[in-house]
Amino acid sequence: MRIRIVGKNLSEIRPILYRYGFIEDDRDFEMVITHGGDGALLGAERDFPGIPKLPIRDAATARPCKKHSLLDRLEHFRSEARTTTELPKLLGEFNGETLLALNDISLHSADLASALRYRVRIDGELYADEVVGDGVVLSSVHGSTAYYRSITHSMFRVGIGLSFNNSTEEISHLVLKETSKIEVEVLRGPGILVADNDPHRIIVPEGGVISLFQSDSRAIIYDLAEFMCPMCRMIRHPHKHPVPFVQ
Repeated sequence: MRIRIVGKNLSEIRPILYRYGFIEDDRDFEMVITHGGDGALLGAERDFPGIPKLPIRDAATARPCKKHSLLDRLEHFRSEARTTTELPKLLGEFNGETLLALNDISLHSADLASALRYRVRIDGELYADEVVGDGVVLSSVHGSTAYYRSITHSMFRVGIGLSFNNSTEEISHLVLKETSKIEVEVLRGPGILVADNDPHRIIVPEGGVISLFQSDSRAIIYDLAEFMCPMCRMIRHPHKHPVPFVQ
């Protein structure tokens, strides 16, 4: 199989990948192998959308558990037990500019010293006339274990999650249908729209209205459950108590 390799410490894994029959080809590749952590996978999907990914943790910075070493992952990939997961992406749109995300899209205040004021409509109906806080976050099921969880202390398994970060009002976080469309109007800003770890940002001025929804695009990931193994993620932070990450 022809592959492209991205991430950290690639010189350490290249010889092993070659022994498993992978051929590195940066122009005509059938799959992308990411070597690193969650950020490496997010970046690879952004740079090479739609091409299947095999994410593998870099033992130097994101040490895997005993069951998911590099050799274990490669053996599992070429076995009949290999799984394929299609993850839906989220889309944020403003004034002709768009951002795509696997985890979440967030609207923050562009001024760190000032709260953001905004209005929220869901499928054309007013949900909140004025919210004051750090911003609003739309998360996918895959991203529900990340930013969404840190805000709401909860996760979800179906739909898309809308959360409100440090709002001064009592406002309920929502899990919406995949077909829902959210519109957020900046009443006092400006705001800044970001997606995952994308370095590109979109500035949203006062009066600007952004649209957030699940797109038709999909990311194709091999052996996602092995990559998201709770034990592997616990080892990354040995000073913390074990926290289950559920997909």
